[in-house]
Amino acid sequence: MPARELLLERIVLPAPIGQVLIVSDGCHLIGVEFDEPEKRLLRLLHGRFGAALTLRETEHPTPLNAPIRAYFAGELHALDEVPVDAGGTAFQQRVWAALRQIPLGTTRTYGQIAAMLGNPNCARAVGLANALNPVSLAIPCHRVIGSAGALTGYGGGIERKRWLLDHERQVGA
Repeated sequence: MPARELLLERIVLPAPIGQVLIVSDGCHLIGVEFDEPEKRLLRLLHGRFGAALTLRETEHPTPLNAPIRAYFAGELHALDEVPVDAGGTAFQQRVWAALRQIPLGTTRTYGQIAAMLGNPNCARAVGLANALNPVSLAIPCHRVIGSAGALTGYGGGIERKRWLLDHERQVGA
């Protein structure tokens, strides 16, 4: 029996730090990525959904686009309650849920997240889960830093990570 086609909506929004690609099923954010999403997000989505995935370009804002626009406009809590379907393993889902608990404008290390999950020795696994987060911004992986306090490993680039943290600190102050 052939696989059923999965149709997701895709829209590109302008943002102060470049284009933002948003992928949704109409009810949940499925993916958020900056600039060249084909290099990362689409690979993750095809890995999750397989060849049956089709993205339909839309110009019509869905209710899920408004919180992202609001976040960049300074309404930082706009993303707090956005419904997200990131898929992932049970461990990845635990990591991503922990990331959503990091307060705006603050950071945690991979080791701190591992300790929050009850396994302080799994910092590397936390880093890998962080790298596979398909819904950046709503799952704020930009708030995770290296153990020495350095900005490390962000799919959107270190400069975007720095901008997002500064945005949250300045607007949230």
